[in-house]
Amino acid sequence: MARAGQLAQTLALPFDERLALLVEAEMLARDNARLAKNLRDAKLRMPEACIEGVDYPRERQLDKAAVRQLASCRWVDEHQTVIITGATGTGKSYLACALAHQACRKGHRVIYKRVPRLFDELRLARADGTHHKVMARIARADVLVLDDFAIGPLSEDARRDLLELLEDRYALRATVITSQLKHERWHDFLADPTIADAICDRVIHGAHKLALQGPSRRKTKGAAAPG
Repeated sequence: MARAGQLAQTLALPFDERLALLVEAEMLARDNARLAKNLRDAKLRMPEACIEGVDYPRERQLDKAAVRQLASCRWVDEHQTVIITGATGTGKSYLACALAHQACRKGHRVIYKRVPRLFDELRLARADGTHHKVMARIARADVLVLDDFAIGPLSEDARRDLLELLEDRYALRATVITSQLKHERWHDFLADPTIADAICDRVIHGAHKLALQGPSRRKTKGAAAPG
């Protein structure tokens, strides 16, 4: 009955108002379909993560104003980098996925990769002759999320792949990097001074840096460390 009443009310409207409602409904449906596709293609580790779900307890030392600024996605439009560091369980992946989700809402194409699995994928691609194709696909994404960077040593091929990826994206696409290792120690971690200089110069300079503090959130919020 309620739907019938709503239909009757709609039919009673002037033609131009009914047309405006139809156009609005069509645009909303298209926006929702595009968002669903963007999220599906992104393959986020935490697809439910969103900016609204981020919380700001004092011990976390997370700047709410900085997150709100990032939520505008201006950093995506300006092809900038976001670096999120902190100990395990502090919510780095959640925050990265929330920023990626927000970018999807704004119509941007996102690719999420855990760094260890990314280099496994690239190693296999090099073996079967699809390496260039995989690298090109990643380079084209409006936002690339590199989660869990620097949790294990990199091979020479991995270091070169990382440099190539970041070189392809520098000043052209946006990137989010999460790491337990403070960015000041990345140069030493990368080991090769020449590659380390090139990567750090492209990534760290001018990046938005969020350093999460406090105890592991998994102890109080479950294994996914939400928020």
